[in-house]
Amino acid sequence: MARFDEVLATFWASGDFGVQPPLTDGTVREAERVLGVTLPSALLDLLRVQNGGIVADDHDAFPTSRPTSWSEAHVPFDALMGIGPREQMTSLLDTPSLVTEWGLPSSIVLLSGDGHYWIGLDYRGCGPDGDPSVTWFDTDLDTELALASDFRTFVEKLTAGSTFDLDSGNAMSG
Repeated sequence: MARFDEVLATFWASGDFGVQPPLTDGTVREAERVLGVTLPSALLDLLRVQNGGIVADDHDAFPTSRPTSWSEAHVPFDALMGIGPREQMTSLLDTPSLVTEWGLPSSIVLLSGDGHYWIGLDYRGCGPDGDPSVTWFDTDLDTELALASDFRTFVEKLTAGSTFDLDSGNAMSG
């Protein structure tokens, strides 16, 4: 498992897809007001380096303890939403409408996903000012899987998706 500061230096892939304007203290305060939560400092540290975008190949998957609709042993984490208003880009600020649209629990903040699945900060166990766990939400199967006790641990356990056998297809299909 990598240390957070090591991952921080290599977390982002090059390119500007999904990148919001640079994060400011005002943007963070507004996001926390809109979302009704205190965002984890480790998340803000990553977003201060780059405010959202594509995750580097070395950190684009999270190993799981059980199969999901995605695969036998991992879930994807190929992008992290930033905080901002950029048109045609999904942002953490879109969480309230996405939670409603996809029928997700209201006490979460979405980090990554495509509608069929989401990875989010889960505030149900800690309250809005606590340190949220990270959870996988599968909207097609209406299931969820706890991934990590907190965001820093989640980031430290990210690994390269290319290390997993993708030939087996979706784990829970057919």
